[in-house]
Amino acid sequence: MDKTEMTALLHEVAAGNISPEDAALKLKMQPFQEIGEYAKVDFHRGIRQGVPEVIYGAGKTKEHILGIAQAMVKNGQQTVLITRLTPEAADFVRAELPLKYDELSKTGVIGELPKPTGKGRVVVATGGTSDIPVAEEAAVTAEVLGNEVVRLYDVGVSGIHRLLSHMDLIMSARVIVAVAGMEGALPSVIGGLADCPVIAVPTSVGYGASLGGIAALLSMLNSCASGVSVVNIDNGFGAGYMASMINHLD
Repeated sequence: MDKTEMTALLHEVAAGNISPEDAALKLKMQPFQEIGEYAKVDFHRGIRQGVPEVIYGAGKTKEHILGIAQAMVKNGQQTVLITRLTPEAADFVRAELPLKYDELSKTGVIGELPKPTGKGRVVVATGGTSDIPVAEEAAVTAEVLGNEVVRLYDVGVSGIHRLLSHMDLIMSARVIVAVAGMEGALPSVIGGLADCPVIAVPTSVGYGASLGGIAALLSMLNSCASGVSVVNIDNGFGAGYMASMINHLD
């Protein structure tokens, strides 16, 4: 149950369509479920945070992922997002649940994407094509959380005219996720052009001295552009989640 469903339940009580006792029973139901000895699925996260629990697939067996997803679906979660999902685990889950899998971003979605409820558009931009897997994790996350997403890929600073030719998208966005490896310059450039929050995502793309994304991370942390915040290396999910929170603010 999320905040919207809880509010709808309370309206049903006010309208006399459901008794206070039945409503209390729904709200008092166990807020988490223990699945074997490997997981405690948090069913009240949607009430607390507005977004139900998301499954992080890395480090979990395919059996664990399936068990957690089945518990979520059984509890009434309309859309389940799984990140860092391997093709093998995706095939295993798909045999039991209607999973849509994107191998590029390694994300899986059970259920239909919700209609966008955000206030504006989330633009996801990348410096290069090699950054797209991380960008797609951000984009899919934002879509699952009810946002209209516009993708603007391969517009890095080595050919800045590619970015400048899309100033209409940059200027009309409510929040921008800027994904880049190498020296990580793209968020600073976008931050100097846009009038909305920019979420910078360093990627592990680059040659030896990029240090697996640390060079891009430090560049983004030292950005001279105002309004730029930074998430962890390759953390597309965190960027998409934060972009959704910003896009849903009144």
